[in-house]
Formats: sequence, structure tokens, C-alpha cells
Amino acid sequence: MEKLTQFAILLLFSVIFVSPALTQQNHNNHLDELKREAVIEVDKLQVFTQQMVDQIFSYSELGFQEYETFKYLTGILEKNGFKVERGVAGMPTAWVATWGSGKPVIAFITDIDCIPKASQKPGVAYHDPIVEGAPGHGEGHNSGMAVNVTAAIVLKQLMQKNKIAGTLKLFPGVAEELVAAKAFFVRAGLFKDVDIVLGSHVDNEFATSYGQSERTSGLVSVQYYFHGKAAHSAGAPWSGRSALDAVEIMNMAWNFRREHLRLQQRSHYVIIDGGDQPNVVPSEAGVWYYFRELDYPKIKELYELGNKFAQAATMMTDTTVTQRTVGSAWPSHFNKVVAETQQKNIEKVGTPEWSEADQTLARALQKEIGAKVDGLKLKVKPLEPPKEPVGGGSDDIGDISWNCPTVYLRFPANIPNLPGHAWPNAVAMATPIAHKGSTAGAKVQAMTTLDFLFSPELVKQAWDYFHNVQTKEIKYQPLINPIDKPAIDLNKEKMEKFAPHLKRYYYDSTKYKTYLEQLGIQYPTVGKK
Repeated sequence: MEKLTQFAILLLFSVIFVSPALTQQNHNNHLDELKREAVIEVDKLQVFTQQMVDQIFSYSELGFQEYETFKYLTGILEKNGFKVERGVAGMPTAWVATWGSGKPVIAFITDIDCIPKASQKPGVAYHDPIVEGAPGHGEGHNSGMAVNVTAAIVLKQLMQKNKIAGTLKLFPGVAEELVAAKAFFVRAGLFKDVDIVLGSHVDNEFATSYGQSERTSGLVSVQYYFHGKAAHSAGAPWSGRSALDAVEIMNMAWNFRREHLRLQQRSHYVIIDGGDQPNVVPSEAGVWYYFRELDYPKIKELYELGNKFAQAATMMTDTTVTQRTVGSAWPSHFNKVVAETQQKNIEKVGTPEWSEADQTLARALQKEIGAKVDGLKLKVKPLEPPKEPVGGGSDDIGDISWNCPTVYLRFPANIPNLPGHAWPNAVAMATPIAHKGSTAGAKVQAMTTLDFLFSPELVKQAWDYFHNVQTKEIKYQPLINPIDKPAIDLNKEKMEKFAPHLKRYYYDSTKYKTYLEQLGIQYPTVGKK
């Protein structure tokens, strides 16, 4: 009896003092095993991932006109058990796909639109459009959904099999090249119940980051429409009031003012309507400005200065002006806790194994455009503390990042040293480089999600950083106005012009293993005909 009592006491002490450590160890072992299983399952879907990369590449749709991409992706997600809500936030090509229940809610987002005049045959290391003058994926947005959808499908399987609580949501980055959608997503409340946002974006290296990026700005995108009075340009020009004069005066004045603006600002414009023909004084003309700066107050200041210049131009030309805000973006601020978690998974997955053909294409393209010739990167980028921002490009995921803990996974699916927003950036985007990089990215997205599904404390830490560091002194205020609506008319005429020509080249995965095979391209093609 005494021995039995001693045994009971020892057992009690082991439960009190040993079980927590064992439980934590078992928890970690189970998580590691699930991550290994996720990697295996993503690898099994390599063909699926490749076909998605190639299919979206072939659609080549500009912002707000991503209808084929929309139908394709929502169809895949519904087929795989996700509930899809279409036309969200007043955008016909926007949607939310949801699976699961309970907390945490993990959201995935990536962009889907392409670049004007960037049509390019993949795997060809010189300028060779599929359709002359047509849009193309000269940014690589065709690859991000392959990353996120592949990861989400694998996660759904693992969550069902292991009875893991949580909700998965997928969003498309509609019209990101116009920075014209995500602020409206936020305004529509699409992220109000989300715990963690895992964005993904094509890059030439494997990386993540936290804080505000050194080369990132926020912006307001605004169109000014001037209204004058038509007249015969030769017979009675004094009877007219030229709206084009107002556009040109505004632009000239702004260009003079640049000398006296902060070095960190970026501002640029295109004339979107210059009149109809020279012998008619233009009664209507328009100009489209991007005003970029490093923080909300300075963006607003630059925007208001632009409005002042527009009004001044009307006073000098006896015209009037109306305007519309097309889009906006806060400077992105990514979450330190989520980035640190993601970085560990990036390092576990590692850079894809590039073939000699992959490296040959990369070096040939770099040489063709006069860039540094060093091929594809072989190592992942270490996580570094943020540097002082100096200004650069913008992404409207910034608005999301100021509403819930967010990161951007940069996955290696493109070639280094390219100009961006141009045909060279499309060369790799339906080749083994993009296919391998997208598969690697899907592994990291799945593994990082599992980290947060398994650790409520990690979710709490991410929100602690969000509340006590990121937003302690800076609070989100939308740069769009309550009356602003998504500019869903943009690019409509361009796509109506090119869609019939592009349709002839849509990828048919039932007949061809890859888009390269369908186009009859030998990989890599490096010498001009």
C-alpha cells in the first residue's frame, strides 16, 4: 500500500512538472509533421500550380477587366469546396472565397492584373510580343494566385484530416497596377474579422520584410477633367476656351514646382484626353496624376497642392474642372511577428533548384537589355531591420496592412535586374522559373498558416505589435472619400480591342502540358531570328 501511495505521488509530480514540457514537445512535433506533409502535398500539385501560372498569363487582362481570370479562379475555388462571394466592394471582378469556421481567420491576397503594351512570348530572351501592342504580364501577377490557391487547397485538406479549427479566406488584388481596389475592400469591411493577412507577390528572390519598406511610398491617384468651350480653331479661336490649355498649364506649373518639393516625393502624370482634332478648340481634356509621399499627412499635402494647381489653371483659361479619385495607397507597414515566422519557413524551403536552361534564359535576357548579367539568385534573402524610407513605388496592400497584421511574401519567380512594368518582366512568367518559384511560395504560405493555426499566442503577439508599435501613434484614415467609387470603367476599351486577338492564344491545358508547348517555343530561346 505504501509503495502504491509513493507511486501515486510520483505520478502526480510527473503530471504537474513534466506534462507541460511533453505537451509542448508533442505540439511542436505535430506541427513539424504537418509542415512536412504540407510540403509533400504542394509538391504533388506542381502540375496544377504550373497550369494556373500559365493560364492566367495567357489571359493578359488589365485592371478592372480581369473577367476571364475571375471566372477561372472562382471556378477552381468552388470546385475545391470554397464558398465564393462575387462582385464584392462594387467591383465585378472582385470576390471573396471562404472555407472553414472559427478562429483564427487567415486571409490570402495577391494581384491578378497586368501591364499595358507588355505582351511577350515566354521563354524568349528578346522582345517578341504574342500580340503586338497588347497587354501582358510584365509584372508577373499571373503567378501569385498559383501560390495562394495551391497553399489554400493543401491547408483545407490538412485541416479536414486533422480537425484543425480556423477559417481561410482568399482575395484577388483587382486593378493593383492602378492602386484602385484595396482601399475600397477595407471600406467595405472585408477585413474586419481577419486575424492575419498573408499577401504574396512575385519577385526575383525569396524574402519577406517588416516595417515600412525603404523604397515604398503611399499615393493618391486622381484624374482632373477640364471643361471649356468649343470653337473653330482658325475661324473664331477667340470664341473658344481650351480645356487642353488648362491641362498643359497645370502640367507646366507642376513641373516648375518639382524643384521646390521634397526629394522623397514622386509625382507623375499622363494626358488621358487631349481633344479630338486640331481644328476644334478642345472643350474637354483630362490629365491623370499620381501624388506619392512617405506618410499620410504629406500625401494629403501633395494632393491638395495638385488640386490648387488645377484650380489655378481654370482661372487662367476661363474653364472649369471636375475630378475623381481613382485609387489610393497608404505606405505599407508589415508585421514583425508574422515576418519573423514567415522567414523561418522561407529558410526551411530554400531557393528552388534552377536548371542550366533557367540560368541561360536569365543571363541572356539580362544581356539583351543591358542589365548586370548574374543570372538567378541562389540564396534566400535574410530578414533585415527596416531602413529609413526614401520613397519609391506603391501598393494598395498598404491600406490592408494598417487594418490588420499583414506581410508580403516575395517568392522567386522572375529574373533579377529587370526594369519592371515592361515586356522583359514577362519573359520568365510562364516558364519553369515561374513554376518552381510559385511552388516554393505555396510551401511557405502553407507552413506559415499552420504556425498561426497552431498558436493562438503567436496571433496575439502579431496583434500586440500592430497595436503597441505600428499603430500606437499613427491611426489609419482613408485617402479615398466616402463618395468615391471604384473606377471600373478603366481599361474597358483597351481590353475590348485586344481580347479577341488574345483569345486565340489562351492556354488549353487539355491539349498541351505547358504554355511553352502550346506556343511552340523551345526553352530557352536566346538568339534572335
